[in-house]
Amino acid sequence: MVETSLWQMLAEHPEFLAMLTIPPVTAFVTWVHVWMALKMLFYPIKFWGIRIPKFPFFGLPGIGWQGIVPRKAGKISGVIVDQTLSKLGSLEEFFQAMEPQQMAEFITDTIDGNLESLIDEIMLERSETLWRNVPYALKRRIYAQAHQELPDIMQSLVTDLTYHVEDLVNMRQMIVNKMESDRRLMVNMFLKVGQKEIDFIWHISALIGLIFGLIQMFIFLVVPQHWTVPFFAAIWGFLTNWIAIWMVFNPVEPKFVPYVKFFARRTGFPFITLQLPHVAEFRFQGGFMKRQEEVSEVFAQIVVNDLVTIENIMNEMMYGERAAQTRELMKSHLYQLLESPVVSTTLRMGLGRREFGQLKNTIIDKSISATMVPLRDPELNESRASKIFGLFRDRIRALSPDEFQNLLRPAFREDEMTLIVLGGLTGFLAGWLHLVLVFFPAIQ
Repeated sequence: MVETSLWQMLAEHPEFLAMLTIPPVTAFVTWVHVWMALKMLFYPIKFWGIRIPKFPFFGLPGIGWQGIVPRKAGKISGVIVDQTLSKLGSLEEFFQAMEPQQMAEFITDTIDGNLESLIDEIMLERSETLWRNVPYALKRRIYAQAHQELPDIMQSLVTDLTYHVEDLVNMRQMIVNKMESDRRLMVNMFLKVGQKEIDFIWHISALIGLIFGLIQMFIFLVVPQHWTVPFFAAIWGFLTNWIAIWMVFNPVEPKFVPYVKFFARRTGFPFITLQLPHVAEFRFQGGFMKRQEEVSEVFAQIVVNDLVTIENIMNEMMYGERAAQTRELMKSHLYQLLESPVVSTTLRMGLGRREFGQLKNTIIDKSISATMVPLRDPELNESRASKIFGLFRDRIRALSPDEFQNLLRPAFREDEMTLIVLGGLTGFLAGWLHLVLVFFPAIQ
């Protein structure tokens, strides 16, 4: 009886058909504006718009937009290192796990094949006249001496670099520099790690919007004022973004809620089968937190292939903020070659003290460049990545839920309110458009 009278009240309302459009329109608009908000979180990678010097809003360089994640890549990556990667172990431990002795052999083999041309390049650059006048037999002795000493020098050098890697490389700065120089990498990392959560936010928003639309329809029935359409559309847009993001990360710790279960799910048809009622437990936890084991695989793969790589570590070591310390360490090893009698006698006789000192600096510069060539080899980086993949994966799995959420949470926490307010503004505009296109024509 109550249901009949309620339906009659709705059917007899002068704007009944317009009211019926509120739930589907709210669901669709919510779905669209959440999609837009998620896209704006990651895209565009580079600023798109009109640049204005000292533009004061949102940290943007002008009127336009740049995705929040690529715009704040340095800050977000710093948070990830501080909150998560720093808890997984030390850089020295990771470097040791890459088996540096094998790396030394790989570097030695590569450099040894080009050693004579490298010596020629160094000598011709520093003293072309001297080197062209050195008898070929003497050059052969210098080449032979270098070939003989290179393996021991490289082994001792790499060993020394390994034990001093914490002093020579700032892991936080290394990763921040990598992310800032390749902002697309940061975006791809978040999309790979959190794609399921991003899809969940997008699709659940339509359901939330539908529920809010039904509520708004009955509000309009009780308060038949046209201003309620854009007003509540703004409220729903604001709340939808907030609820969807909240559901991804909360609760952080799992809460098990008992319930009576009447069916079991199956992978094939009929997908659901009835069973005797029994008490089961529902794991109530944020969607991202539930996937810790699965995400650990994906994130570990990204870390070992793109962030904590041999190339990145050595590049930071050789050219980063502590490069001067690296050069000093390398000097103590590479200058051994200059102390051998045949090399020392030849060079000291042909060069003055000043030229000999400049030659030493040239040797360091050329040696760094020559060393980086094999370290950029994809096969070497891939083989070293496989050495530490399991280490990273297992330690990410062992993180507490509170620590684990920091793999993805910084992307949403950074300017999260901007996304939520954007949902409210979009909802208001869509509600106003809905009012103009559907409700006003219905009145006429």
